[in-house]
Amino acid sequence: MTTAASTDGPLHRMTRVLESFSTRDRELSAAELSRRSGLPRSTAHRLATEMTSVGLLEQTPDGLYRLSMRLFEWGHLAVLADGLRESAAGHLADLANITRETVHLAVMEGHDVVYLDVIRNSAAPFLNSRPGGRMPPSCTGVGKAILAHSDPRLVEDLIREGLPKLTPHSVTDGAILQAQLKQVRRTGLAYDQQENAIGTICCAAPVFGVGGEVIGAVSVTGRADHLRLDRVGMAVRSTAASISRAQGGLPPVRRES
Repeated sequence: MTTAASTDGPLHRMTRVLESFSTRDRELSAAELSRRSGLPRSTAHRLATEMTSVGLLEQTPDGLYRLSMRLFEWGHLAVLADGLRESAAGHLADLANITRETVHLAVMEGHDVVYLDVIRNSAAPFLNSRPGGRMPPSCTGVGKAILAHSDPRLVEDLIREGLPKLTPHSVTDGAILQAQLKQVRRTGLAYDQQENAIGTICCAAPVFGVGGEVIGAVSVTGRADHLRLDRVGMAVRSTAASISRAQGGLPPVRRES
């Protein structure tokens, strides 16, 4: 019973719909989806409609279905994330050994920061961060490091939606956030001053790709009463630069705005 249910559940049927497409057949009708997936036509049509409503498929003006750009973006992110995590691993380990603090590697996905890797220090305070975990970017050093070099429209969207308040120190004023991001662009470093969790602070730096675009960020996090941000900044920035070079990228010239 369990095996039958697991191979004929909603996700399994959706996968069969997705696998109906190919490089030769990029646009399919509901009837073609039914034939290729082996699903009843009514089921294939219902799934295609539901998958279109959540952005997995798109419908052409003549009623055909095709894979959405959202799937392409997810696939690109998966490839990027895996390559970034692999090339960064040694540099992150070195940074953790040098600072004896918790080290993070993160990327931006949509309006969230997603942690790709976390190297914990046993003496560091407990942190909610974990590989695959998400956080609002305005409350994290890695998030600010990425936002400072992202499309300004992303920052404007976040401000328009309302900046979350995770602690009394979280930045909720858009003008203050914009000023902080300007400072990040000038210095190459971003900070979290107990904005994500009381008792912890961090220093972060952006990682850049081949085209000079920001693709992630690295941070060192520790106890607010112990970590000296001025002492780890150079190591964080150097690590981010090394990872950028490993990705074939170089940071842009620092600018005032």
